[in-house]
Amino acid sequence: MVHDPPGVGANLQDHLEVWIQHACTRRITLNGWLSPAGKLWIGARWLLTRRGLGASNQFESNGYIRSRAGLRHPDLQFHFLAGALAYDGSRALRGHGFQVHLGANKPLSRGRVRLQSADPQAAPDIRFDYLREEADRVAFRRGIRLTREILGQPALAPYRGREVMPGPDVVSDDEIDAWVAAHAETAYHPCGSCRMGSDADAVVDPECRVRGIDQLRVVDSSIMPTLTNGNINAPTIMIGEKAADLILGRPLLPAADLPVHEPPDWQQRQRSDEPLRDGSRFVHAEALGPRTGEAPPRTTD
Repeated sequence: MVHDPPGVGANLQDHLEVWIQHACTRRITLNGWLSPAGKLWIGARWLLTRRGLGASNQFESNGYIRSRAGLRHPDLQFHFLAGALAYDGSRALRGHGFQVHLGANKPLSRGRVRLQSADPQAAPDIRFDYLREEADRVAFRRGIRLTREILGQPALAPYRGREVMPGPDVVSDDEIDAWVAAHAETAYHPCGSCRMGSDADAVVDPECRVRGIDQLRVVDSSIMPTLTNGNINAPTIMIGEKAADLILGRPLLPAADLPVHEPPDWQQRQRSDEPLRDGSRFVHAEALGPRTGEAPPRTTD
């Protein structure tokens, strides 16, 4: 042992996802291409022309919303898939279907990763402790109910068949909690186990240097103190670019003052048409039509 920082392996975080699936009333989804012949056609077309279904990961629609009032920024992430199947294609709905992948992106639960022995070939001991915090379970409850509301909109009526997952019998908090615990899967965004900071439990300092040892840095997603509110590929690339500048002694880029959207009355409302605590309402400009560049007008009723 050369150096034993106490925070190594702690603070482990990840994004969980569940899939809300519906049968589709039209034969237009990816489920119609899962036969060996369909897969062969997709692969051959992509190899020969770089076109067709093989040219996409099929998650063409992505969105973020807030699960409740009191949140300044979104905590739920959605991906829409025009098919009803597992990530790896190992399981699929018989017939046609579609699904929304729901992720609660700001988990409070923290896990850890440890060595099991001094043998470098031995697998590590990893425990994510998903859903340990009540707030994380609440976020999924709200997220599933909001997802059902979205999928129940009139625009999807010509395509919407029965709800396959979670299914119409999963309604109460306890039923949703049990279903999420049984069906949630990783979104492949583990991070945080070599947390950056200035306190005694931080593993690396603000320049990615391992605290307490010379000439050693960690440059990857493990240094994130908190999981980012979305996929971590781009942030990890940014960490690498920033660390390269620090190692080479390059100066900071000029600061950019860019606007960040913040919903009006985010403290009191989850959506634009939700009543305020005094019973009044207002409508955001975005809900009425194209943006005008002006501040959203408020109207009460």
